[in-house]
Amino acid sequence: MCYDILENVGNENAKQVSLETLQHEADILSLHVPWTPLTDNMVDSSFIEKFHKPFWFINTARGKCVVTSDLVKALKSGKIKGAGLDVLEFEKLSFESLFESEELPETLKELVAFDRVILSPHIAGWTFESKEKLARIIANKIVAQFA
Repeated sequence: MCYDILENVGNENAKQVSLETLQHEADILSLHVPWTPLTDNMVDSSFIEKFHKPFWFINTARGKCVVTSDLVKALKSGKIKGAGLDVLEFEKLSFESLFESEELPETLKELVAFDRVILSPHIAGWTFESKEKLARIIANKIVAQFA
Protein backbone atom coordinates (compact mmCIF):
# COMPACT_ATOMS: atom_id res chain seq x y z
CA MET A 1 0.00 0.00 0.00
CA CYS A 2 1.01 3.59 -0.46
CA TYR A 3 -0.49 6.97 0.21
CA ASP A 4 0.35 10.24 -1.52
CA ILE A 5 -1.32 13.65 -1.74
CA LEU A 6 -1.00 13.27 -5.52
CA GLU A 7 -3.35 10.93 -7.38
CA ASN A 8 -2.30 7.91 -9.44
CA VAL A 9 1.12 7.24 -7.92
CA GLY A 10 0.35 3.61 -7.13
CA ASN A 11 1.46 0.81 -9.41
CA GLU A 12 1.66 -3.00 -9.51
CA ASN A 13 4.02 -2.90 -6.52
CA ALA A 14 2.00 -0.57 -4.30
CA LYS A 15 -1.73 0.02 -4.41
CA GLN A 16 -2.55 3.64 -3.63
CA VAL A 17 -5.00 3.98 -0.75
CA SER A 18 -6.42 6.78 1.37
CA LEU A 19 -4.51 7.94 4.44
CA GLU A 20 -7.33 6.53 6.57
CA THR A 21 -6.99 3.11 4.94
CA LEU A 22 -3.22 3.19 5.42
CA GLN A 23 -3.63 4.08 9.09
CA HIS A 24 -6.18 1.30 9.51
CA GLU A 25 -4.26 -1.50 7.81
CA ALA A 26 -0.52 -0.78 7.87
CA ASP A 27 1.89 -2.92 9.88
CA ILE A 28 4.86 -0.85 8.72
CA LEU A 29 5.03 2.83 7.84
CA SER A 30 7.99 3.86 5.69
CA LEU A 31 8.17 7.62 5.23
CA HIS A 32 9.35 9.01 1.86
CA VAL A 33 8.47 12.70 1.74
CA PRO A 34 10.33 15.98 1.21
CA TRP A 35 10.57 18.47 4.05
CA THR A 36 7.96 21.13 3.28
CA PRO A 37 5.57 23.22 5.37
CA LEU A 38 3.02 20.43 4.80
CA THR A 39 5.32 17.69 6.11
CA ASP A 40 7.09 19.62 8.88
CA ASN A 41 6.35 17.75 12.15
CA MET A 42 3.87 15.59 10.22
CA VAL A 43 4.49 12.45 12.29
CA ASP A 44 3.35 13.63 15.70
CA SER A 45 1.16 12.17 18.46
CA SER A 46 -2.05 12.97 16.60
CA PHE A 47 -0.81 11.28 13.42
CA ILE A 48 0.51 8.25 15.29
CA GLU A 49 -2.67 7.75 17.34
CA LYS A 50 -4.75 7.50 14.15
CA PHE A 51 -3.12 4.13 13.41
CA HIS A 52 -5.47 1.35 14.45
CA LYS A 53 -2.77 -1.06 15.52
CA PRO A 54 0.86 -0.92 16.61
CA PHE A 55 3.25 -0.55 13.68
CA TRP A 56 6.93 -0.43 12.75
CA PHE A 57 8.23 2.95 11.61
CA ILE A 58 10.97 3.72 9.10
CA ASN A 59 12.11 7.23 8.24
CA THR A 60 14.50 7.70 5.34
CA ALA A 61 12.93 11.03 4.38
CA ARG A 62 13.73 14.09 6.49
CA GLY A 63 14.26 14.28 10.24
CA LYS A 64 12.11 17.35 10.77
CA CYS A 65 9.07 15.48 9.45
CA VAL A 66 8.97 13.60 12.78
CA VAL A 67 8.45 15.00 16.28
CA THR A 68 11.04 12.96 18.16
CA SER A 69 9.43 13.41 21.58
CA ASP A 70 6.15 12.01 20.19
CA LEU A 71 8.02 9.11 18.58
CA VAL A 72 9.64 8.33 21.95
CA LYS A 73 6.22 8.39 23.67
CA ALA A 74 4.82 6.01 21.04
CA LEU A 75 7.79 3.67 21.47
CA LYS A 76 7.28 3.67 25.24
CA SER A 77 3.56 2.94 24.90
CA GLY A 78 4.08 0.22 22.28
CA LYS A 79 2.06 2.07 19.62
CA ILE A 80 5.24 2.03 17.56
CA LYS A 81 6.89 -1.39 17.81
CA GLY A 82 10.29 -0.18 16.68
CA ALA A 83 11.94 2.31 14.38
CA GLY A 84 14.60 2.45 11.71
CA LEU A 85 15.80 6.03 11.38
CA ASP A 86 18.16 7.25 8.69
CA VAL A 87 17.48 10.90 9.59
CA LEU A 88 16.83 12.72 12.84
CA GLU A 89 15.01 15.89 13.83
CA PHE A 90 18.14 17.25 15.51
CA GLU A 91 20.45 17.08 12.47
CA LYS A 92 22.02 20.36 11.46
CA LEU A 93 25.24 19.79 9.54
CA SER A 94 25.49 16.01 9.58
CA PHE A 95 24.23 12.95 11.39
CA GLU A 96 27.64 12.33 12.92
CA SER A 97 27.91 15.85 14.34
CA LEU A 98 24.96 15.09 16.62
CA PHE A 99 27.11 12.73 18.65
CA GLU A 100 30.15 15.01 18.82
CA SER A 101 28.32 17.32 21.19
CA GLU A 102 28.84 16.89 24.92
CA GLU A 103 25.15 17.38 25.62
CA LEU A 104 22.67 15.43 23.51
CA PRO A 105 19.03 16.54 23.53
CA GLU A 106 17.12 14.56 26.17
CA THR A 107 14.70 13.01 23.66
CA LEU A 108 17.64 11.87 21.52
CA LYS A 109 19.18 10.19 24.57
CA GLU A 110 15.89 8.39 25.18
CA LEU A 111 15.58 7.41 21.53
CA VAL A 112 19.04 5.84 21.26
CA ALA A 113 18.47 3.90 24.49
CA PHE A 114 15.72 1.77 22.90
CA ASP A 115 16.86 -1.64 21.70
CA ARG A 116 14.04 -1.46 19.12
CA VAL A 117 15.55 1.57 17.36
CA ILE A 118 18.18 1.34 14.64
CA LEU A 119 19.96 4.47 13.49
CA SER A 120 21.91 4.91 10.27
CA PRO A 121 23.84 8.03 9.18
CA HIS A 122 21.58 9.30 6.35
CA ILE A 123 22.74 6.68 3.86
CA ALA A 124 19.47 5.02 2.84
CA GLY A 125 19.72 6.39 -0.68
CA TRP A 126 23.31 5.31 -1.18
CA THR A 127 22.89 2.25 -3.36
CA PHE A 128 25.54 0.95 -5.75
CA GLU A 129 23.49 2.39 -8.61
CA SER A 130 23.23 5.84 -7.01
CA LYS A 131 26.99 6.00 -6.43
CA GLU A 132 27.62 4.92 -10.02
CA LYS A 133 25.22 7.58 -11.36
CA LEU A 134 26.81 10.27 -9.18
CA ALA A 135 30.27 9.32 -10.41
CA ARG A 136 29.06 9.53 -14.04
CA ILE A 137 27.53 12.98 -13.46
CA ILE A 138 30.71 14.28 -11.82
CA ALA A 139 32.90 12.86 -14.59
CA ASN A 140 30.67 14.41 -17.28
CA LYS A 141 30.87 17.82 -15.56
CA ILE A 142 34.66 17.62 -15.40
CA VAL A 143 34.88 16.65 -19.08
CA ALA A 144 32.44 19.44 -20.04
CA GLN A 145 34.54 21.99 -18.10
CA PHE A 146 37.67 21.18 -20.09
CA ALA A 147 36.10 20.44 -23.49
